[in-house]
Amino acid sequence: MADAPPSNPNCLIRSTLDFQFQMAWQLLDLHLTGLEDEEFHWRPASKGLHVHQESGIWRAEWPESENYDIGPPSIAWLTWHIAYWWSMVLNHSFGSGTLAREDIFSSGGIQETRDRITQLRSEWNREVSALTDEEFLSSERTRWPFAGRPFHELAAWLNVELMKNAAEIGYCRFLHAVSGR
Repeated sequence: MADAPPSNPNCLIRSTLDFQFQMAWQLLDLHLTGLEDEEFHWRPASKGLHVHQESGIWRAEWPESENYDIGPPSIAWLTWHIAYWWSMVLNHSFGSGTLAREDIFSSGGIQETRDRITQLRSEWNREVSALTDEEFLSSERTRWPFAGRPFHELAAWLNVELMKNAAEIGYCRFLHAVSGR
């Protein structure tokens, strides 16, 4: 006998996405716990994406390609990347839609970075929980990094991006721990 379909499929979608988000957040939190500025700025190879200070502002490098030969990113760059895509999604889905990559800077230190990422999490949770079922299923708010897809697919993409960046930070920490610096 087949299970009866859920009476509210949107509730099931939200519940699944929230479960995924919570798991990704736990992994990120695990890898950010105990992180100090020295490790935050450590470069795992002589070549790879990083942040650098220009006139007192920490700017992130931008890859010309996504080929493997660009090298592994630093944790500073990876955490900037989280702030970048999350800020862009929030601004383009719930704000003016005018934010650009060049407007998003790295804080330069892990504590400020943790605070910023936690703030983005709070904003995201607030905005997503306020969406009606119709808005959650609609493509009206899906504007960056893609459009024309239901908002719940954007939320799924965000979960994947968060998990990916969390895993990359963890891998970088493993490399740092055995680097013999």
